[in-house]
Amino acid sequence: MTNRITPIVMAGGAGTRLWPVSRDTMPKQFITLLEGGESTFQATIRRVTGSDFDRPVVITSNDFRFICAEQLAQIGVEADIVLEPERKDSAPAVAVGALIAQARSADAVCLALAADHLIRDADAFRSDARKVADLARAGRIMTLGIRPTEPSTEYGYVRVGGESLGADAHVLDSFVEKPDRATAERYVSEGYVWNSGNFAFSAETMIGELSRFVPDVLEAARKAVDASTRDLDFIRLDPAAFASSPKISIDYAVMEKTKTGGVLFASFDWSDIGSWGSLHAVKDKDASGNVLEGETAVLDTTNSLVRSEGVLTTVVGMRDVVVVSTHDAVLVADRSRAANVKDLVTKLKSQKRPQASEHLRIHRPWGWYQRIDIGPRFQVKHITVKPGATLSLQRHHHRAEHWVVVHGTAEVTIDGNVKLFHENEAAYLPIGCTHRMHNPGKIDLKIIEVQVGSYTGEDDIVRIEDVYARH
Repeated sequence: MTNRITPIVMAGGAGTRLWPVSRDTMPKQFITLLEGGESTFQATIRRVTGSDFDRPVVITSNDFRFICAEQLAQIGVEADIVLEPERKDSAPAVAVGALIAQARSADAVCLALAADHLIRDADAFRSDARKVADLARAGRIMTLGIRPTEPSTEYGYVRVGGESLGADAHVLDSFVEKPDRATAERYVSEGYVWNSGNFAFSAETMIGELSRFVPDVLEAARKAVDASTRDLDFIRLDPAAFASSPKISIDYAVMEKTKTGGVLFASFDWSDIGSWGSLHAVKDKDASGNVLEGETAVLDTTNSLVRSEGVLTTVVGMRDVVVVSTHDAVLVADRSRAANVKDLVTKLKSQKRPQASEHLRIHRPWGWYQRIDIGPRFQVKHITVKPGATLSLQRHHHRAEHWVVVHGTAEVTIDGNVKLFHENEAAYLPIGCTHRMHNPGKIDLKIIEVQVGSYTGEDDIVRIEDVYARH
């Protein structure tokens, strides 16, 4: 028997309410939103390391696998990274996590966590985790309930039952969806708590409830795990098996039906950072109530959030606003309407605007690239390659490339010939040549890449060899 808790960290969501910083290609859980330059994913992982916890199971998408692995390496934590072939909501993810935990230990107790929540008091969180784990060992599926600080319409609520399960713990009566304002006020007055979306359960109990209420979800998860494959450091779930699962949340699948539910009143502060408004609420502010991040300046502005990811962003004579600028998009919103950014992103996607989903800076396992300029028959990029990293051996059918080294040293292979290029030197790669770039140094390699040709799209890449097993 083990008393260690298996964390199941769900890190596959998009988080469109924090657009333009959070997008499909780099969602909010991996963005450095917290003090000290950490992401909420890294902070979540840190909270579940130590003697109380077993090796985490991180469930994410194929698109985020290298970002996830790199952020784990940055904080020195190892985890099982499980790749979902497609997004299926939280019930299939919980089913997969429970099956993996049970394969480790028949009496495993799990703590399912979202990767995009902010919890400042890690010690209080760990204390509560131990409490819900003990109740989970007794057969309960426990949710961590948050005492409301306001009648919020952004969260689901939990109605607490009368039967006590111990200090600050009760039988769960029912889950309710996000309410309107008047209903939220009634919920708060009647003692409802916010649903944090974090759960504790024994693998055996959860698998039993999934089998009872949504057997198709469990069967798909079991087949996907049984037929999973290893790809570098990742566990790839079987695509065909996983695709057969319904798309359903764990709330709908189990928590609204189970008779084993319980709720613990959490002792820690909590935010799901669901909007720029909620981020403003939890961030440190200046004397005027402003949160200012990056290259910003304000005059006669109060109770606002202003964030810049590069360009100087200034605000004059405003109050209760959100202003967020990135390299390719600017958001200006009334802070009280910040949650409606999700609707704006839906509109942008319907207009097929690439800024809705894609960042200018695209992260790769070897580093990142960012477009500087593009036009007819040319494209210019800034490329950064991490020390020791290597790009794939590849060729292009429609473009030639010029690589100008501005920092570090590049080892360049062109049609089998290897040569070092230093700062202020450039390599020319003609159309159709087989080429590769490697950073042999101890510092980042930075180059300016100029592409010239009839087509400069990313799909004009024929990979011949790739150390990251991409195709």
